Amino acid sequence: MESRTGKTVVIKIGTGVLTRGEGISLHHAMIARIVQSVADLVEEGHRCIVVSSGAVGAGLMALGLSERPKEVNMLQACAAIGQARLMQIYESQFNHYGLKVAQLLLTNEDFGAEQRRTNVRNTLTKLVALGQVVPIINENDSVAVFELSVGDNDVLSSKVAVLAEADLLILLTSVPGLLAPGETNPENIVEEVEDIEAVLDFASQERGRLSVGGMRSKLEAVKTTVSHGIETIIAAGANPEQLSELVAGQGRGTRFKPGKAMLEKEAAP
Repeated sequence: MESRTGKTVVIKIGTGVLTRGEGISLHHAMIARIVQSVADLVEEGHRCIVVSSGAVGAGLMALGLSERPKEVNMLQACAAIGQARLMQIYESQFNHYGLKVAQLLLTNEDFGAEQRRTNVRNTLTKLVALGQVVPIINENDSVAVFELSVGDNDVLSSKVAVLAEADLLILLTSVPGLLAPGETNPENIVEEVEDIEAVLDFASQERGRLSVGGMRSKLEAVKTTVSHGIETIIAAGANPEQLSELVAGQGRGTRFKPGKAMLEKEAAP
């Protein structure tokens, strides 16, 4: 990305943050709060890219379904319906702050083939350079099949952060951060991690009913970003108002520092 003041920040928003009532409806008030906080970051001079879950969940709600289908074609149909609904909401909310949105739907092939990687990078570069546009990215669930699937939006957000040469990735999720094994009090999160390998076994495989990834998925995403020199934070989506604090190096969450080897390489003459 271009060298400018401010930071390039990728913000991943999980399904558990965007829905309520056991996933039977979109949490419009929460989306409004998230959008306002992202708009504040843009106002501060940062370049924001949002990786948003919720398309399949939004489709389930539109169709009146209470369970995630197992059939791939039904999941794709839900995603196609839900993605349009989700983008309409984002467009309406960001419009309150004079911001436009741009939709990018990606599959694993967009990161694997060099020309397609270049195309995505060029598009993101131009969009964030416009200043008043917030790219909103999701996996292209409506056409993706197993061999094309990125996996989940934790993985997708890490790939986007690397491609965009982001300064920071923030994973907004239904938990306030990483807990040590055996710890159950959410107030006692691990605040800072310098060695991602040392905490990989901290992960719980628990996940929300409508979500795809769990903590293990998030840590694998973190492993990717910190190895590329990108600081990453896992924080509570229930408190999006702290986004500005998180970007400023404060706030509450688990902050993963870039790998020491990468930092030493960057510091070398």
